[in-house]
Amino acid sequence: MPPDDPEHPRGSTVRGIDHVGVTVPDIDVATAFFARALDAEVLYDTLRHEDGPKSGAGTAQRLGVPPGTEERAIRMLALPRGPGLELFEFGGPRQREPALPCDLGWQHLAVYVDDLDHALARVEEAGGHALSAPGPLPGPEAGPRNRMAYARTPWGSTLELITYPDPQPYEEHTPRRRRRP
Repeated sequence: MPPDDPEHPRGSTVRGIDHVGVTVPDIDVATAFFARALDAEVLYDTLRHEDGPKSGAGTAQRLGVPPGTEERAIRMLALPRGPGLELFEFGGPRQREPALPCDLGWQHLAVYVDDLDHALARVEEAGGHALSAPGPLPGPEAGPRNRMAYARTPWGSTLELITYPDPQPYEEHTPRRRRRP
């Protein structure tokens, strides 16, 4: 790799996001939603319902979850162009409501789309709901056709749909570019 390549700094071992883990209340319902809304496809099941659940001290330590937590099912999905989505279905003594953008921690999944209006309609047809109409991207991301919209999945997690086909103002100040699938 060339030493001046901003995409691959010398000595870096980080290449990008491989997958995003999403805990869902029902793995089959979530799979159907992501397939209909985002064209996700099932790659494989790491843990099938009929083979589980997995629990015990090893599970609690490996995942940092309370004792008594059960992994009921785990499935890897592939998005058309981008990281995988690893779905987890858990049972046990503790499970909070889905995170909202104001909560600490990783709080939404953003996917790049070519046609925002069509993508948002698909999310709604698949059982999700838009939080607002698509709006322009602000400030350093602005551009005539650069837009986004937030939605909720059927189980309440936040999903962002984003598109930025036009140049963005930040590009005038740095050679580094945001990854676009």
